[in-house]
Amino acid sequence: MRAVFLDFGSVTRGDMDCAALEQAIAPWQFYHDSSEAEVAERIRGAEVIVSNKVFVGRDAIAAAKQLKLICVAATGYNNVDLAAAAEHNVPVCNVRGYATPSVVEHVFMLMLNLARQFSGYQALVKRGGWQESQFFCPLDFSVIELSGKTLGILGHGELGHAVAHVARAFGMQVLIAEHKNQPLRTGRTAFDDVLRQADFVTLHCPLSAETQHLMSQREFELMKPTAYLINTARGGLVNEADLLQSLSSGQIAGAAIDVIQGEPPGPDNPILRELPPNLIVTPHIAWASRESRQRLLDQLAGNIDNFFQHQPFNQITDALS
Repeated sequence: MRAVFLDFGSVTRGDMDCAALEQAIAPWQFYHDSSEAEVAERIRGAEVIVSNKVFVGRDAIAAAKQLKLICVAATGYNNVDLAAAAEHNVPVCNVRGYATPSVVEHVFMLMLNLARQFSGYQALVKRGGWQESQFFCPLDFSVIELSGKTLGILGHGELGHAVAHVARAFGMQVLIAEHKNQPLRTGRTAFDDVLRQADFVTLHCPLSAETQHLMSQREFELMKPTAYLINTARGGLVNEADLLQSLSSGQIAGAAIDVIQGEPPGPDNPILRELPPNLIVTPHIAWASRESRQRLLDQLAGNIDNFFQHQPFNQITDALS
């Protein structure tokens, strides 16, 4: 049987062990990347295909007469035409939970950078400010502790739950936000109340029609002027123009984001063009530890193996319902 990975370059720079994949099915054709126009030809004759972000559309699926399984090398699966796959009786599966340690550590790295004013003090040392200081410890930037602060979590799936666990170890009070305009469940706090009370707000919900621009001017106005926003989920959750306005006006103290709308960004992206000093931006690397990427490949291999063994394989079954 033949397997094709359409954008292997998105998960490796030669540092991954592919043994499990090769044991699950062989031979493999690994493409560094694929344009949408190249997909149909590249998957023709393949039984299994893998894509991280390359779109697999209706025409390509219809032309792949031998296709038995589509694997998404991510948790989100909006890069596959699920309706077309279902019409051709081709199941689609994804990977789940592989990046939890990596993302959680990144969240707290961002929070600590904001709380400890890392960027400001690193720049101070580089320009000679410590060397010229009258005292042993320059106090140019106000440093705060996470301990005793309130963390508001928007989205309490696996990642939100794991972030809450670590936050409590730091001595933080954790508030789990209820969905907007929904009845309050046990253990949840009303969405607006979370924004009003939190010292840090972290986003861990999927991007959908309901969560598009979940954080806009209204929400920033509810937050404390000393509060910070963390986004390692999806760029579309945040109205970027409103975020920049809230940062420049002092509506909120700062933000740290790992995702933006349109990735990789173009040269005119306003977030990167303005990049205010109270904003930290990392290039969608929260998930990308070597260990996380290896778990991703190993789980892909497990999905493929389970599929052919007629065992559960992370099949996406509810997306069309």
